[in-house]
Amino acid sequence: MIQRTRHVLEFPGGYTRTTGPVIGRFLTELRDRRLVGVRTATGRTLVPPLEYDPDTGDAVTGEFVEVGPAGTVESWSWAGSPRAGHPLDRPFAWALIRLDGADTSLLHAVDAGDVRAMRPGLRVRPRWRAERAGHVTDIECFVPEVTAMTAPVRVEYTVTPGLALARFLSGIARGVFLGSRCGSCGKVYVPYRLSCPECGVAVTEEVELPGTGTVTTFAINNLPDPRAPEVPFVSAYVLLDGADIPMIVLIGGIPAHEVREGMRVRAVWAPESERGPSMDSVRWFAPTGEPDEEV
Repeated sequence: MIQRTRHVLEFPGGYTRTTGPVIGRFLTELRDRRLVGVRTATGRTLVPPLEYDPDTGDAVTGEFVEVGPAGTVESWSWAGSPRAGHPLDRPFAWALIRLDGADTSLLHAVDAGDVRAMRPGLRVRPRWRAERAGHVTDIECFVPEVTAMTAPVRVEYTVTPGLALARFLSGIARGVFLGSRCGSCGKVYVPYRLSCPECGVAVTEEVELPGTGTVTTFAINNLPDPRAPEVPFVSAYVLLDGADIPMIVLIGGIPAHEVREGMRVRAVWAPESERGPSMDSVRWFAPTGEPDEEV
């Protein structure tokens, strides 16, 4: 029986090799937080640079071109369980990155935070190490470019109602919708108006409209609104029974994805003790359960 002997070859001071002028220039530029490629005789820019054109075998021109630092992910593979020798101690992606201005791709790590963030076409930039020594690991990794941000916005303003709006809001405080009927064309406008936009004549006849109507069109909103019953919520144009133009309201009492055109709805009012000359007095419109109308 032959007994096997395990041999270990170790270089205590490390294995030293010369880089040559092409790779040496690339590593030197990395140390100074720059990315460069080398130009071939055919005009292509190789990154990382090579001493010979892989297509023709000819020596490169020696012309160095600064590229990046941003680039685009061409393909990637997720490392869900990093190993001891990996550049990051948390899940990351190995990716082929085409730096801006380059004609070949550089393999490096991308710290995307979540596998769902990775995709071909993802724009990334290098995250440099504070201490650099002229090695590809001077780039700790690449990270996605910032494409979205949260900007808290709050706008507070005071509205001074004119005669028409003041009359409409006085009805809202009483729990009714007030409109006006044109004596010329007969159209009923809500909110209340003092003149007909179609005929151009003064409107003097007041009409009290019911709190029921039909959804003519709607939008699903995913941004929070202090008036909305939940998020996502629906804002809709509702044509009140007896009116000729719709008014915009909130829809509640039904999941957003179930709202539809033609749905019959009814106003849900705040308690009488909480009502005032404000649209806050109308919490939202909810389905009546009646059959849909054609719109």
